[in-house]
Amino acid sequence: MGCGRNGSFDLTPDWQQWGLLASWNTREDFDRFYQGSFITGWWKKLTTESWTLLAEPLQAHGKWDGTEPFGHPNVKDYTGSIAVLTRATIHLNRLKNFWSHVDVAAQLMAKSKGYITSVGIGEAPVFRQATFSIWESVDDVKAFAYGSREHADIIKKTRSEGWYSEEMFARFKPVAAWGTLNGTDPLQGKIKFD
Repeated sequence: MGCGRNGSFDLTPDWQQWGLLASWNTREDFDRFYQGSFITGWWKKLTTESWTLLAEPLQAHGKWDGTEPFGHPNVKDYTGSIAVLTRATIHLNRLKNFWSHVDVAAQLMAKSKGYITSVGIGEAPVFRQATFSIWESVDDVKAFAYGSREHADIIKKTRSEGWYSEEMFARFKPVAAWGTLNGTDPLQGKIKFD
């Protein structure tokens, strides 16, 4: 997928950054992919930098292109650092409404307590967008999503104005990470893996 700039999606993509979001049934399946697939071989030859995060689904609802790629996990008692995926397909007649709020939401997120990093990704420019963000805790995510009046108002508008034809929200437990993103490991010193 393509990536936006500055941790969010953008109408002008970052042509130097690409993302792959995938789901495997087991760690062994991932290891086989990572060691010997065409995609990882291609990336190793053509990239100057890569960052990999492995994560286990904790909760997921909604659909991505008509599917539920993470199943139906529902772990409610998790208290550690957390990765969050928010993804939507935007109705074409609601693109202006959606894009007029992107910068405000991205700035609020980046300034929020507990925010670590994020990447804006999209499989179709302009109308299929996602944000993958990493936070110190679930409470920090909730404070950003619902505690900020500005962001809460944006969430209400998505519903009342019917911005999305499809949406998915998922939370993950980060279990391992390696490599760099923009020259640094964004999780170094911020997350302790089990």
